[in-house]
Amino acid sequence: MKTIRRLIYLEVLKAVGFVTFGFLCLFFFFDFVDELQSVGKANALGYGLPQALLYVTLLVPSHLYELLPITVLIGTIFVMANLARTSEYTILRTSGLGPWRALRTLLLLGLAFVMLTFAIGDYIAPASDRAAQLLKSRYQGYLATAGLTGGWLKEKRDDHSYAANVLSIDKHGVLKQPRIFEFDERGFLVSQTNAESARIANGVWVLQNAEKQEFATRKADGTAKVATTHLPLLAWPSTLTADMVSVALLKPDKMRTMDLFEYTRHLDANGQQSQRYEIEFWRKVFYPLSCLVMVVLALPFAYLHFRQSGITSYVFGGVMIGISFFLLNNVFGYIGNLRNWWPWITAAAPGMIYSLLSLGAFGWLVLRR
Repeated sequence: MKTIRRLIYLEVLKAVGFVTFGFLCLFFFFDFVDELQSVGKANALGYGLPQALLYVTLLVPSHLYELLPITVLIGTIFVMANLARTSEYTILRTSGLGPWRALRTLLLLGLAFVMLTFAIGDYIAPASDRAAQLLKSRYQGYLATAGLTGGWLKEKRDDHSYAANVLSIDKHGVLKQPRIFEFDERGFLVSQTNAESARIANGVWVLQNAEKQEFATRKADGTAKVATTHLPLLAWPSTLTADMVSVALLKPDKMRTMDLFEYTRHLDANGQQSQRYEIEFWRKVFYPLSCLVMVVLALPFAYLHFRQSGITSYVFGGVMIGISFFLLNNVFGYIGNLRNWWPWITAAAPGMIYSLLSLGAFGWLVLRR
């Protein structure tokens, strides 16, 4: 069995590596063509072709994380179908490779792909994405935000609550155009502070060129007053750290699993909507496990009987199955966020559906036929 496992593992690894390399080259080309627009606009700041190539290269781990389940499916289907076409799999079956042993063999290989996908998605891709954003900020002066309004954070202190908005972060960690809104226990606006920039150090936001407006609306005579104060420096104590601000500015799918977990806890503790981040957290948990589903889904192709020399249709079928899984995964994420579905069900549903399909195909083609 060691020889059989070595044969299957080697062939699958070569096929998956070849398919992954082809997809990554395609995505690299598309990203580079898209990045050429920034090269023309940023020439004055020194952002040229070498910097664009480096930026696109740093995006490769993210694409690898997204593509691995699909390439595992396509590569495994190609190997299984090719073994069936050349009758090698028939010889392996007569040598003692039964259906359950074959399934166990592929599941062990799938576990290796699961660990690889998790390592890339939780360690390599987030660090690479952050390096790419810092590279952009070095030449364009800011960290790109997840939206036009920047990042929003909230915290509670005693009876008052605070909402902080940051437009962007530069390469030195300076917050650009921070705004801080203070609300009382009834939810009425107490003060608003605007500043040109801010730095976070030792639990304090040091605001530069700040303008603070205090709203006095609870006077006994019913009058209202707005007091405006201009300060060159203003210290605002806060539990909001620079890491939390960076998380709020980045897209959830670019974050580490533990960062997502801690950030969702922070949002829940401060009464903020955390549905989107909870869905992304559970997707981070379940997405690597889809590699197991893909290898099980590819096993029935080894039991197909055909005489034609080409296996293009089977590989094309694998491509379509992989694309449908990717689309279904994204669609469930959007619908779950809109409908407020349970986050773990939203994230696990695509994998569960394809698990049932793969086990059904295995039972029908392998066990029954």
